[in-house]
Amino acid sequence: MIKNIIFDFGDIFINLDKEATYKEMAKLGVSNISEEMIAVYHQYEKGLISTDEFVNFYHQKFNISYESLKNAWNAILLDFPETRLAFLKELAESKKYRLFLLSNTNDLHISWIQDNWGMELYNEFKNYFEKFYLSHEINFRKPDNNIYEFVLRENKLVAEETLFVDDLEINTEAAKSLGINVWNLIPGKEDVVELFTKNQL
Repeated sequence: MIKNIIFDFGDIFINLDKEATYKEMAKLGVSNISEEMIAVYHQYEKGLISTDEFVNFYHQKFNISYESLKNAWNAILLDFPETRLAFLKELAESKKYRLFLLSNTNDLHISWIQDNWGMELYNEFKNYFEKFYLSHEINFRKPDNNIYEFVLRENKLVAEETLFVDDLEINTEAAKSLGINVWNLIPGKEDVVELFTKNQL
């Protein structure tokens, strides 16, 4: 029996254009993504380097300004459909499940969301969850097992009583390996509001 639901953020609640940042970075002269760049990105998502350090890396390597990098980096972020907020509100108010958010993200993305949505909406969204876990704040990132173990341990959750919803198979497979039930939601074909028709809860 499912008692807990852990949701991802991007392409679950907020829509993403996953290719947009690559396209915008290419316009700035960054067309090849090196292993060093991926390592820096992962460090940034884990909160192990600051936004200034992240920006300086691209400035020193490619002479990209802060504003240009910020705009390219945030190009991935799109809209937040009202139907999903209404669904989450109803789910939270039913009190049938303990709700958690677990997102790989970073300070630049969260700052954009707070500005774009406004703090009132952002806080409303955040408050529907018992805990709101952002990778750069907890120093872990998916699909590393330690991030799921951390959430289970900190909240005394039983893996078999927990459903994890994420759009990336690499993330759901990692959770599944720990005994967590998963829904690998396919953006564009499925929507989080279909939670109860797509899963046996």
